[in-house]
Amino acid sequence: MSAGIQMISIERVPLKELAEMLGHTRPFADVPAEALENIGTVDRVRAKAGATLTDPGKPELYYWLLLEGECRADRIEADGSYTNVGTAQAGEAFGETPFLMGKTHSAFLVTAVQDSQLVRFTGEQFWSLMACCPGVRQVVLADMSTRLSAYQAEALHREKLVSLGTLAAGLMHELHNPGSAAKRAASQLRENLMKLQDLSLRSASKPKTPDQMQCMHNLLKHAMKSCHAPALSSLEQADAEEALAEWLQDAGVENAFTIAPSLVEIGFEQEELKCAREYFDANSFSDALNWLEALVSSVSLVCAIEESISRVSELAMAVKKFAYDDRSPVKELDVHDSLQSTITMLGHKLRIKQIAVKKKFEASPSVIQTRGSALSQVWTNLIDNAADASPMQNQIEIATWTEPANGNGVDPGWLVVSITDHGPGIPTDVLPRIFEAFFTTKPQGSGTGLGLEIVHRIVTQKFGGRIDVESQPGDTRFVVRLPLSGASAANNGAGATAR
Repeated sequence: MSAGIQMISIERVPLKELAEMLGHTRPFADVPAEALENIGTVDRVRAKAGATLTDPGKPELYYWLLLEGECRADRIEADGSYTNVGTAQAGEAFGETPFLMGKTHSAFLVTAVQDSQLVRFTGEQFWSLMACCPGVRQVVLADMSTRLSAYQAEALHREKLVSLGTLAAGLMHELHNPGSAAKRAASQLRENLMKLQDLSLRSASKPKTPDQMQCMHNLLKHAMKSCHAPALSSLEQADAEEALAEWLQDAGVENAFTIAPSLVEIGFEQEELKCAREYFDANSFSDALNWLEALVSSVSLVCAIEESISRVSELAMAVKKFAYDDRSPVKELDVHDSLQSTITMLGHKLRIKQIAVKKKFEASPSVIQTRGSALSQVWTNLIDNAADASPMQNQIEIATWTEPANGNGVDPGWLVVSITDHGPGIPTDVLPRIFEAFFTTKPQGSGTGLGLEIVHRIVTQKFGGRIDVESQPGDTRFVVRLPLSGASAANNGAGATAR
């Protein structure tokens, strides 16, 4: 206790002696005094403002009834900060959740906000109250339902923020890479334009023959037709660059070993350049090839800028799809498009571990009807977990297919998505608990224990689907089945409740 023994005093008293005060509380308002005799003696607790009533993680569990004063419950976050989860006023009770959920300890820090007087019941006494006092039982279950609804709303919001935080961290890297590439290309392009201007002025001072003009026209046409030639192997490219550089050097071309890689990259070969060597003198040939290299390099830089801007636009679209998925009205959603957007958003994390994503999209149709899909959140959690579990330089497989209806009028047919990793697998004793809230096998501070519980709730309650998992060392597969008829729960507008 944070302030020592003097902050709290505990007195053992028969519960029936508190009958008058109990009658002014919600749980005991309709409980006759004779019903309290079976409970025997209880602890009457007087707590000064600031006193700690329960510590998270401690195995001491009580059901508390607040007679006077005010108390508050806080969750202690991984970074040591406190998040208020609720307050109790005089006449209210708290502490039933751990008993009803089978927990062995409290998850919250409960302190007295004002000088307070409380009655605390042991676990045995709590269950006696539930058995003998229908009025108490009704209030306890109503309180539990209210707290559970609040937990669901908060858990969904928190997990959404966790998912967005994970994606935002990767997104910053994703935007940095094309942004930096475009900036470097623009800077180099400025230098190339100055070089082109200088070489063009030098060339313009010398009259050109028709053969020279035709040769330069052909080379210019090749330079402008594409950004890159067909890819060569590393060895083939090195051999081609060395051969061209030696040929240029023998012809007296300035910067031969500098300009050869750019010319090879865009597909120039010695045969195409022979016209320039034949029709130009040595100095003019050198200027012509350096001019051509500056032009080729500029084209490549413009292509790099285009690709970078396209990459930024692609990322912005992926963010938009993720952020606004569940604000939209009833719509058609392409599951393949949703999966690809999530893969794009997680691209940085996958590249850090050099994880390849093998896609086998065979679902047809791949479109479902939904109101606010939240599917991006499902894919983000599953793919992110697969990346965490995968060894370096490994592979994740994402496959889709359809399973037809069985013809009984109840089975709508299914759109199936499987996500497979080749990590260590999920231990058999852990497997039954993976969809429980706050259960995680990740190190402290690395996981909330909410991700798979949220995934299960979205799939089963928002979509009326199901999710299965198969795991053994080296092969873990999550299989999500979504009804092709659409998200019935969402379309009905029904609020989801926890399992």
